[in-house]
Amino acid sequence: MFRRTLVAAAAAGALIAGTGAAEAQIRIATAGPMTGQYAAFGAQMRAGAEQAIADINAAGGVLGQQLALEIGDDACDPRQAVSVANNLASRRVQFVAGHFCSGSSIPASKVYAEEGILQISPASTNPRFTDEGGWNTFRVCGRDDQQGLIAGNFIARTFPGQRVAILHDNSAYGKGLADEVKKNMNAAGLQETIYQAYVAGERDYSALVSRLQQANIQVVYFGGYHTESGLIVRQMRERGLNAVAIGADALVTNEYWQITGPAGEGTLMTFSSDPRRRPTAAEVVAKFRAKNVDPEGYVLYTYAAIQVWAEAAKKAGTTNPQRVAQEMKASGPWQTVLGPISFDAKGDVTVPDYVFYVWRNGAYSEM
Repeated sequence: MFRRTLVAAAAAGALIAGTGAAEAQIRIATAGPMTGQYAAFGAQMRAGAEQAIADINAAGGVLGQQLALEIGDDACDPRQAVSVANNLASRRVQFVAGHFCSGSSIPASKVYAEEGILQISPASTNPRFTDEGGWNTFRVCGRDDQQGLIAGNFIARTFPGQRVAILHDNSAYGKGLADEVKKNMNAAGLQETIYQAYVAGERDYSALVSRLQQANIQVVYFGGYHTESGLIVRQMRERGLNAVAIGADALVTNEYWQITGPAGEGTLMTFSSDPRRRPTAAEVVAKFRAKNVDPEGYVLYTYAAIQVWAEAAKKAGTTNPQRVAQEMKASGPWQTVLGPISFDAKGDVTVPDYVFYVWRNGAYSEM
């Protein structure tokens, strides 16, 4: 499904792939974890980008020019993300729909700003991305401080007086989200029993699970990705710890259930209302399902990022990145598969819509 032609970037360890560049006149890119433990999200981004470009090209392209897609693989590693950004700049990419991990988007954005490249992240939620960003940083998802407000208030309201553990993986995304949940939960009157980091990429979290058991933890909040969260949940259940598991948008992948199996039953998570069910996405969702692809997670967010860029370029009458960025903030709302999107002065969406989901019988749905 996700056919790749990868070209090793010289002395960088970053991977760049091109699709259809010979026929096209405008190069754009998506960049994220195409390999590594978070590759499920990279596959989502690639699927969304490829479909968006196919649809735009079929409709005549942008300002009469066809689009070519470059793929950057950062493996969610900040240093590799910088290498990817430099290589995309050398390939004269004008716009990047990426990156996925906040820890990659933030350093890459500095390169893009210097090289005159517009960046719209479909998934990076750490506030620093736009708070510290330049003219070129946008996102079509929400922010951790918005998501943390919803989750922190929910935990305090739903589990008053219970023993809560807040765990994180020390990444820009995971720790930033955990800190926001802690702040809002505390402000709502509930103090955590445990606040602890875990090491990403490990396979055995028995020492952590033992500590949770000894503290009689009843609720566990995960600031991190589905790989580690899923393992910890499974090991919790194997040890007889039935604490409620709560996560965030990084659990929005079917791989979470592949890791947990039935142990994932009842896991809660925050994410925007299901874009697959929105009327504005119906036609595109049908195209994906005709190919037996579930446009879950960040597929439609990547598609929307490219839609916004294309429409803003048409309205600006140019693909010049700075002028397109100005148009994105000055005009709108932009009509996308996610619905209408407008941006504030920082490049954040003006109407985030986080809700809670629950995992049941191998699938997730809104509560």
